[in-house]
Amino acid sequence: MKTLIKNGTLVTAESSFQADLLIEGEHIIQIAPSIEAIDAEVVDASGQLVLPGGIDAHVHINLPMGETVSSDDYYTGSKAAAFGGTTTIIDFVSQDAGSLAENIARKRAEAEGKAAIDYNLHMNITRFDESVAEELADLPSLGIRSIKVFTAYNNRLRLGDGEIFKVMRIAGRHGLLTMVHAENGDVIDVLTAEALAQGHTSPIWHARTRPGWGEVEASLRAVALAAQAEAPVYIVHMNMAGEVDQLAYGRAHDVPAMGETCPQYLFFSEKDLERQDGAKWVCSPPLRSPADQDGLWHGIETGTIQVLATDHCPFFYDGTKPILYEGKLVSIPGKELGKDNFTRIPNGLPGVGDRLPVFWTHAVGACRITPNQFVALTSTNPARIFGLYPQKGCLAVGSDADLALWDPNYELTYGVHVAQHRTDYNLYEGWQLKGFPRQVFLRGKRIVADQQWFGKAGSGRYLMAHPGEIL
Repeated sequence: MKTLIKNGTLVTAESSFQADLLIEGEHIIQIAPSIEAIDAEVVDASGQLVLPGGIDAHVHINLPMGETVSSDDYYTGSKAAAFGGTTTIIDFVSQDAGSLAENIARKRAEAEGKAAIDYNLHMNITRFDESVAEELADLPSLGIRSIKVFTAYNNRLRLGDGEIFKVMRIAGRHGLLTMVHAENGDVIDVLTAEALAQGHTSPIWHARTRPGWGEVEASLRAVALAAQAEAPVYIVHMNMAGEVDQLAYGRAHDVPAMGETCPQYLFFSEKDLERQDGAKWVCSPPLRSPADQDGLWHGIETGTIQVLATDHCPFFYDGTKPILYEGKLVSIPGKELGKDNFTRIPNGLPGVGDRLPVFWTHAVGACRITPNQFVALTSTNPARIFGLYPQKGCLAVGSDADLALWDPNYELTYGVHVAQHRTDYNLYEGWQLKGFPRQVFLRGKRIVADQQWFGKAGSGRYLMAHPGEIL
């Protein structure tokens, strides 16, 4: 089966140009100014942009948290991603009982038969000993080229600095990229205990007990550890202007350091936590100030930040009230669990489907970045960093035919009625957006057309990552 995309403007990370694009089976087989293929289905992309499918390099699917679990499974989360133009996600494997390989197998079993788009995995390292050190060398053979460590969540997820240093050295030797969640766990524990003792229980105290200086300090510590370990590092979900400064400092001193931010940190601030429904905005690390938003935008515009991801980890705002999802009533305990205590609010936000249209409107539409930078931040750079390029993240002969046919003039009022996350709210409710994917293809197969779903549970595949690049 062939599909011919005609009359569109192809947009890559490097350039934009008028061309036709021919797909056979799952791959792009030809790109040329004018293609004729009498045996192909023709899709007229006049007035539209042809983008490589988005890659969200930071999502949490089926993540247990306290008394509940994040509300998107592999089917609902990947469906939501596809509606927003994303065709690949990268989730995290928790280091639970058993070997790393056993944990990875369990995570892949969650996705089997459910994932509707392609996916890869990062491996969390939350306890470290000699056997774990030996297992790290086996991760590339399992298709994993990235691991994650934490400087917060004491007695649960955190490793000590010496352990992180050891992990980084091993990772560097075996072509693995170390991702770091950078906060100061000790300070958080002290301030949280004090806040609760003083009767401070509302959502704003989630931010007040996790000071931004802890992230600035921890991000520089992560960069410094990487420099000493002679290994690459990637700072996840950056939310402070000071983190951008530390990343820039490391890069200026030849440390192979990279970083990501997320839409919530560009568009919302800790003031949103003071709202009556402030629990909707509780995530870790927390939202910050307008000045920090400016610093993050500057990092995006200058290339100091390489990736826009989401940290997608949705919960119901009120899990006592069911929603209708694909004809069935669904309710999952959510943020109401913390109505009397901010420490019990599940930390996480929906976002995998919102990322591309919201960012396009306010980044490309506002002339802050070019369409080519948009593609780099949301598709090409994550593909290159996490070892999926050129199979993913580009428009090239031989690449997977993952495409978003993007209408830059399409306007809509966004919100929960458009987004397909399995939850009861949307952060961008009522926002006016301009620019939206009209059709989305996964490996040559149309899975979304004009907000209609043609995808299928189980059609997504696990991707074997190869050595990534330092950008």
